[in-house]
Formats: sequence, structure tokens, C-alpha cells
Amino acid sequence: MLNYAAAECGLEEIGTHTLRKTFGYHFYQKTKDVAMLQNIFNHAYPSLTLRYIGINQDMIDDAVSKFTL
Repeated sequence: MLNYAAAECGLEEIGTHTLRKTFGYHFYQKTKDVAMLQNIFNHAYPSLTLRYIGINQDMIDDAVSKFTL
């Protein structure tokens, strides 16, 4: 079923691991709750969770540069 959906989108394949990471990325973008996502994924460290979902240092730097008190 997943491979059929992938073909409909022009992708060769899509797996459950891809879906898990995509869920994590979008969950984080919407909630910014890395602690909850860390718990969902059963990761030991927040940094591992952020690396796993593809939040890179540039995105972090951008977010911090826009922060004001």
C-alpha cells in the first residue's frame, strides 16, 4: 500500500521509517516540543531526536537569531 502511494507521488518507494521521521519533523515544526518527541521516539537525548528528524544547525541558528526579549 505504501509503495502504491509512493508511485502515485512519483517516488520509487516509501517505508515506515520514512513516515516515522516525517511525522517527527512535522510534529516538531508544529509544537517545538522536543521533549515530547524524544519520549515518543524513545531517544536518550534531545540532540539525537533533532538530528534524527533533520533539524540542522542552520535552522537552529535562524530561530535563535529571530528571538528577542
